[in-house]
Amino acid sequence: MSTHGLARVRWWYLRGLGFVFCLAFASLLPQLPELLGPQGLSPAAEWLDQVREYLGGEGRMLRVPTLLWLTGASTGALRGVSIAGLLCGLLLVVDVAPRYALVGAWAAYLSITTVGGVFLSFQWDVLLLETALVSLPLTPGHLWPPRVASEPRREAVLLVRFLLFRLMVMSGLVKLASGAPTWRDFTALEYHYWTQPLPNALAYFAHQLPAGLQRASAVAMFIIELMVPFFLFGPRRVRLAAAALLVLLQVGIFATGSYGFFNLLTLVLCFAALDDGVLRRLRFPKLGEEGAPPAPRSRWGTAAFTVFAGGYAVLALSQDARRLMRWSPPSLVSTVLEAVNPFNSINTYGLFAVMTTQREEIVIEGSDDGQTWYEYLLRWRPGPVDERPRVAAPHMPRLDWQMWFAALSTCRDNPWLLRLQDALLRGEPQVRDFFRKGSLPDTPPRYVRTVLYDYRFTDFATWRSTGAWWTRRAVGPYCPPLMLRDGQLQRADPTSSP
Repeated sequence: MSTHGLARVRWWYLRGLGFVFCLAFASLLPQLPELLGPQGLSPAAEWLDQVREYLGGEGRMLRVPTLLWLTGASTGALRGVSIAGLLCGLLLVVDVAPRYALVGAWAAYLSITTVGGVFLSFQWDVLLLETALVSLPLTPGHLWPPRVASEPRREAVLLVRFLLFRLMVMSGLVKLASGAPTWRDFTALEYHYWTQPLPNALAYFAHQLPAGLQRASAVAMFIIELMVPFFLFGPRRVRLAAAALLVLLQVGIFATGSYGFFNLLTLVLCFAALDDGVLRRLRFPKLGEEGAPPAPRSRWGTAAFTVFAGGYAVLALSQDARRLMRWSPPSLVSTVLEAVNPFNSINTYGLFAVMTTQREEIVIEGSDDGQTWYEYLLRWRPGPVDERPRVAAPHMPRLDWQMWFAALSTCRDNPWLLRLQDALLRGEPQVRDFFRKGSLPDTPPRYVRTVLYDYRFTDFATWRSTGAWWTRRAVGPYCPPLMLRDGQLQRADPTSSP
């Protein structure tokens, strides 16, 4: 039995991937009615009706791939597809029919992301789909857990490692390619901790570090993202050191912000850089009998894997080159990319290409008389200045996240926010779960408005003396004040303005 085999690595990697699928679906399930249900902020059924009218019946499943074409997009159907995906994730965790479970989880998550609009368009959503795709050759086809864990195809592990490589290198390259001055002069982390979408209390303390240390951290981040991934394909000790640095970066991001399951998924990908000898030294539990030789490889199987891996590499690198250099791939590659793009399983990555240098929060307020306004506090977003920033991860609160992006654009660009205000005016119960307990009145308000506030972390002296984590300053209105007139959402003219 080889000390540096990969049987245990494969076993733990697939268990980790199944666990991430379970987290993703478990986080999504309670949010589906409010986000995508018939009365939600972005109703999936309405969107599918528009697609049906535009496309007709021909090729819909390939151009807009979702199982909801078969089941409808009612709340029950949305939940049913997600529960099926959750059960497939559980099957992957317990090693029952892993290949079929992986395909089922992928299909279920693709079905929801296809109709999810802005609420399921985050990079970790497509990363989860792409991870499932590249993991398929690594996933065994047995139905029940075998007594002996056989060695996987090493090339299949390299394919997963290649995805990790692209994820990290692209994250560094897009920062440089953007030309953002804060990345060029290494000051970005002086803004990151308080301008990121959902900072936590540790982010507050990280922000207080000296400017010199913040810049050194930015340099270290660039080294880890741009140089370290190349060592994933080097000699064993170099590869393991590279994996350790990548893990350290992800742990740091996870500790200071709430990015849903992104960091956990990236840590799972890091398993592809390990070997069984490392897992034994780390005392990962034994898998029964290990070390069976790889199953005999047929010529057809080898040829199929070669075509799959080669095709994936060409398409993935073409996506990256097109983003970085505005390169136009050959017509054949472009045609294939156009055909596979709806499946969101070959993507390009890069978080925070441009670092935001200010934080504007959209605060929702209601009033009965147009003079006295009350804040309606979302569960995870910053609110009162003396309130400690909350921890959401690994849960992914999708409305709270989208509010951060909405603040970077205009009211007109976010029709779902108008739907939210309409629901508040009507007193619709499904939106109450978005807000903190006691934040909404028992009866709906007459008016609602959205106000922009500039938020910033306080310094240590202020925090110690006042207990305030934030300072905030009113910037002005976001959407105009709104009311219902004859049952329709209309612009209001209350006597008070922000």
